Amino acid sequence: MTAAQDAVRGAVKPSARERLLAAANELFYAEGVRTVGIDRIIEHAGVAKASLYNTFGGKEQLIRAYLESRRATITGRITRAVERHHTPRERLLGVFDAQGELFTEPGFHGCAFANASAETRPGSLVEEAADGYRAWVRALFAELAEKAGAADPKALARQLHLLYDGAGLSARMDRDPSSSVAARAAAAALVDGAIRAGGAGRV
Repeated sequence: MTAAQDAVRGAVKPSARERLLAAANELFYAEGVRTVGIDRIIEHAGVAKASLYNTFGGKEQLIRAYLESRRATITGRITRAVERHHTPRERLLGVFDAQGELFTEPGFHGCAFANASAETRPGSLVEEAADGYRAWVRALFAELAEKAGAADPKALARQLHLLYDGAGLSARMDRDPSSSVAARAAAAALVDGAIRAGGAGRV
């Protein structure tokens, strides 16, 4: 048996869960969580219908799993961007660098959490997943703002989160990936003002 045959034989076939999540990620993100039906997900994943219900329980649970998967990817990207910097100020602005990278990816369709929330009912598992992601972003901004010496870290975090949201909306609706550059510049002005005010408060 050749090395190539050994590699093929040893390759691990994706599980039904992995295939369903991959199909959901592709179709839900591109077309919407309500537009895409269960049958299309199953066909695209190449699994039996029973696999979806046995693995996730239903469509809403699959949508939540899809959003949680995207959250892991996005938060990982943001964390890596933040960790590339050494000063508290630059670490704060690194969040916008990560966002800018996302905007330039092929097939960018805006914020998956905002898109899904617009299609779901209040109090759903989908809204819960979106709320969890947004809470993570806000908490990260607040933590970094505090380390940077901002006068009011929570207030700065809210302002930066609004910029973050606005940049995402502009990138999607205006088809303008450079919106992250404008948002970063505005964020820098807010951060610098908050740090100056924090320094004055400690004198």
